[in-house]
Amino acid sequence: MSGFLPDEPSAEVRVSPNFGPRREATKPDMIVLHYTGMKTGAGAEALLCDPASEVSSHYLVHEGGRIVQMVRESDRAWHAGKSSWFGRTDINSCSVGIEIVNPGHLLGYRNFPKRQIDAVIGLCRGIVQRHSIPAQRVLAHSDVAPGRKIDPGEKFPWQALFEAGVGHLVEAAPIRRGAVLKAGDADAEVEALQSMLALYGYGVEISGAFDRQTEIVVDAFQRHFRQRLVDGVADGSTIRTLERLLASVRAVSSK
Repeated sequence: MSGFLPDEPSAEVRVSPNFGPRREATKPDMIVLHYTGMKTGAGAEALLCDPASEVSSHYLVHEGGRIVQMVRESDRAWHAGKSSWFGRTDINSCSVGIEIVNPGHLLGYRNFPKRQIDAVIGLCRGIVQRHSIPAQRVLAHSDVAPGRKIDPGEKFPWQALFEAGVGHLVEAAPIRRGAVLKAGDADAEVEALQSMLALYGYGVEISGAFDRQTEIVVDAFQRHFRQRLVDGVADGSTIRTLERLLASVRAVSSK
């Protein structure tokens, strides 16, 4: 492919060869947000367009707000890797992937500039409108690949997106002293926690045992929805925030 018209009017086009047809969906119903985790945006852009890398995303948003589209939204970009949501494992086929330039945790993780986030918001709004994507399906890479990925991380301003009408969020419950569920616990409360996480979409086995995978998924949940403390421990704040999210979904569904 030598070129295409951008789906997002404000985007520049730089074609990546790393794409294919969507395997299971005629159109996307999810947005997955990533950070690049590289020293420079130019390096990330080059990698996503290098056939040897076998990775790509639909969009890249630079720190100054410049948007580059590399794969058409109608095609399947290679951005999510091994991942799942609501039991579906081919996330690439049902999603639009957005890489956001940030060096990430290993190279000097920093706050995302306002101009960059404003561009991400505008881009997401357009994608949501074009594909009727539900608010609760605007997700982090860490949500669909917990443990394997932690991006875009606890510094990503989900609140700013939500206030602009993008994504699903509730006010996180206050952190207070009290009983917690943690690694090694095994009881009905753990099973209830796992059931709620699975009901929201996370890939977790409902076993009643707070195993390593449960801890990893709780960590991923906190990284998105309770960013003040990310520790993989299901304290009262984490559980109440999860309950609020599920209640919010039910309220929207009942309308």
